[in-house]
Amino acid sequence: MLRSLTVALAWLVALGAQAQTARPPVFVLNSLDADIAVVDPVTFKVTKRIPTGKEPHHLYMSPDEKSVIVANALGDSLTFLDPRTAEVQRVVRGISDPYHLRFSPDMKWFVTASNRLDRVDIYRWQGSTAAEPLQLVKRIPAPKTPSHLNIDTKSTTLYASLQDSDELLAIDLATQTVKWKTTVGKMPADIYLTADDRFILVGLTGDKAVEVWDVSGAAPKFVKRIATGDGAHSFRAWGDKRHVLVSNRAGNTISKIDTATMSVVDQFPGPSGPDDMELLTDGKTLLVTSRWAGKLTEIDTTTRKVVRQVKVGKSPHGIWTLDHKPRL
Repeated sequence: MLRSLTVALAWLVALGAQAQTARPPVFVLNSLDADIAVVDPVTFKVTKRIPTGKEPHHLYMSPDEKSVIVANALGDSLTFLDPRTAEVQRVVRGISDPYHLRFSPDMKWFVTASNRLDRVDIYRWQGSTAAEPLQLVKRIPAPKTPSHLNIDTKSTTLYASLQDSDELLAIDLATQTVKWKTTVGKMPADIYLTADDRFILVGLTGDKAVEVWDVSGAAPKFVKRIATGDGAHSFRAWGDKRHVLVSNRAGNTISKIDTATMSVVDQFPGPSGPDDMELLTDGKTLLVTSRWAGKLTEIDTTTRKVVRQVKVGKSPHGIWTLDHKPRL
């Protein structure tokens, strides 16, 4: 009897330890499969696939970290997921062509880039329990081909890259009016705003560089050009409010930029068309979607080597997990 109790107690302790060490799942969007691959970060295996609308490209976690929101561009819908359980919370339909998306930090505004329709759509957030959580406020023309979005820490200004007109656009969120528009380098994609809201870094997918712009004044001012690698595309903050990574999609590399000096200070491998990235809380595990290979790649930033890969689906794009370093 005593031995049975001891065994049972040991089993309960082990179960409790396992529950405490359980880590939140990793979400990978398979754009051409119209689904989400849910990856266990420990075993690095796909545990399930979640159907979405057509062409899920990007996802974003709500500032309160209660929902991961997937934008289904051709499906004209948003899929809300529980970041801990990977269960679908709700599907919001009637969201026109949501390619890229952003929440303002104060959770007042929700914005989408309607990539194919040449406009930026601004919604007022009504709350997660509302029957209609998003109320359309304004559709702003943004020719041509708005690609990526960013919002300052004060929730006052929205920035959008215009991929096919080689421009950067700034919009006042309070008035929903254009503040300014400026010409940048070839095929701008992702944009990164420094922690102090002063500088914007623009990834030039049609070039081999990142442009730096000072946006602290009434009009933007060009600062410098940082050579990174072919097809500079997507950013991921290092989490220390100073460094940021950029994936060079055509060059199969990832560059680490010091925003104090605006220079490249490190380089990592990025096999098979590196796209979006996620940096885990351990500070050394970097996950990147290898778009051309249909894989999720894990990189050790201390050894600068690929650790492992897993097949996730066709044209993996966006990636997210709750187990992440800060986004600044």
